[in-house]
Amino acid sequence: MASETTKRTELGGKRRLTLIDTVAQSVGLMGPVFSIAFLVPLVVGIVSASGKGAGTAAPLAVVIAAVGVLGLGWIIAEYTRKIQAAGSLYDYVTDGLGGRVGSAAGWLYYAGILALGAGILPMIGGTIHDTIQAEFNATPLPYWGWDLLLFLLVGTIIYFGVSLSTRVQLTLAAISVTVVLVYSVYVIIKSAGLHHIASGFSPSGSPTHWTGILFGVLYGVLLFTGFETSANLAEETERPEHNIPRAVLTSVLVIGGFYVIGSFAQVAGFHFSLAAIGKNAGAPLFTLAGPKAAGGFAAVGIRRLVELVVVFDMIAVLIGCAVSGSRGFFALARDRKMPRPLTSISRHGTPLGASLFVLFAYAVVIALAVWSSAFALPQTPEYVSMFSWMSTFGGFAIAVIYLLIAVGAVRGLRASGKTGQLALACLAGFLVTAAAIFGAIYKVTAPTIWAPWTAVVILVVGLIAAAVMPTSPRGSADFSGLSEAERGPVKI
Repeated sequence: MASETTKRTELGGKRRLTLIDTVAQSVGLMGPVFSIAFLVPLVVGIVSASGKGAGTAAPLAVVIAAVGVLGLGWIIAEYTRKIQAAGSLYDYVTDGLGGRVGSAAGWLYYAGILALGAGILPMIGGTIHDTIQAEFNATPLPYWGWDLLLFLLVGTIIYFGVSLSTRVQLTLAAISVTVVLVYSVYVIIKSAGLHHIASGFSPSGSPTHWTGILFGVLYGVLLFTGFETSANLAEETERPEHNIPRAVLTSVLVIGGFYVIGSFAQVAGFHFSLAAIGKNAGAPLFTLAGPKAAGGFAAVGIRRLVELVVVFDMIAVLIGCAVSGSRGFFALARDRKMPRPLTSISRHGTPLGASLFVLFAYAVVIALAVWSSAFALPQTPEYVSMFSWMSTFGGFAIAVIYLLIAVGAVRGLRASGKTGQLALACLAGFLVTAAAIFGAIYKVTAPTIWAPWTAVVILVVGLIAAAVMPTSPRGSADFSGLSEAERGPVKI
């Protein structure tokens, strides 16, 4: 191990990655088209048991989240110069706050990734079911039938292994983002939104004003989840000290601009009426892409095109979460931070035990979405309610990890010699993530409030486990048993 860096594995023998490859890594897991279609309603607050959200000031919540994420991006970019460990975001927490907190952070971070994937799966199944029914008046499979097909797809991929070209990821992301971005600008113009820009950036747009804005910031941070993944490519990238920081910050700025425009288009498209948005809570973007008779600005063909690119983006995010989760739990087990059986490897060189753990969690959530009403929200499909709860949990968990990184960086990066920049980045990251955490718990009612408290329980259990389980050197996980493709960068 070098004196100034920590390397988890040697990833030699592969082509050196460029700035374009690293940007693709970050953009790929952010799933910008999926996020703009299904997370904006959560930022607005129309899909929430608490009724809290940013309302028509959703673009303001997104801007606030973007500022904090930029600070976090600077911190993570700086850490790539010190710690080059593929797939180990929790190592940053360990470096700043110690091994026990780092281990607990690993538990919570991957639990959040697990929840996001588990919540997206039934959301995709329900979206496919309802879209086919609405567009073609046909029901080839029930909700759970589509869930089962997606479950089998994910299981097959994480068992046999996945090695996707970053250039293909970037191409697909660029096409889907361009389609939605162009249409969003069109909606803003046609709805006369340009004459009411202030309405999207005023706290008065939220029924609960700043508390609602802060609740929206929680989901605003969730929009950017995955921005840090290019840091995992540091070992294989040309001039990582230059390209990784550029990739992280470029991804946040470019996709952040996309989110602001997309969220403003949705509130402007419904003429800043929460009631109108609420009638299309599942996916307001689809309504806006439809014909005028159905409340949109285009035609059936455009709506179907948007639906198609969104579903493809959702599936890509689902696969990314499943791959990330399985290899993340594998890494934790190899570091002796989770039970040893999770380190078992299939004959294809993939993490078998960790993959089975992920699939079991997905199966439980599918069953809950189909047969349980514990997470039901009024006049909301079961799969949307489950996605809302799971994304609240995942968003809260990841916000906590980002907060710990911002706090720990004060100590972990103090030797960087960039005192002023470090202080500014840590302050921005801390304030925004702390605001998101506050918004997630302040006067929030059941069942939504169960999500952050569940995350707190997992963090406490992780701290206890870290105290009683055997310790191991930081970054010592051995990936040599995995296939070469599986030893590469992890999309987390």
